[in-house]
Amino acid sequence: MEKVTAGHDALGDFAPKFAELNDDVLFGQVWSREDKLSARDRSMITVTALVASGIADSSLKHHIQKAKDNGITKDEMAELLTHLAFYAGWPKAWAAFYVAKEIYKE
Repeated sequence: MEKVTAGHDALGDFAPKFAELNDDVLFGQVWSREDKLSARDRSMITVTALVASGIADSSLKHHIQKAKDNGITKDEMAELLTHLAFYAGWPKAWAAFYVAKEIYKE
C-alpha cells in the first residue's frame, strides 16, 4: 500500500497530531490490516459511512476513487449507492451518484 501523506500535506503545519493520526494510524495501520478486512471491503464501508453522514466533498471523491482502485466496479458502486439510498436518504444518494458518475466515466 502506498504511503498516504494527505494529512501532512494539508494540515501538517496547522494540526500536526491530526495529520499524524490520519496518515500514520488510519491509513498506515488500520487500512493496512488486510488480513482482518480487505481494502475492497474497507472502501465499501468508508463510502457508505461518508454518504450516510452527508459528506459529498473531496473526501467522498477520494474514497470513491479508492474504491474503484480497490476493485469496486461501476455496477457494484451503483448498486451500493442504490441500496444505501433507502437507509441514508435519497438526496444523499443523488449527491454521491454525481461524484461516482464522474469517477467511473469511461
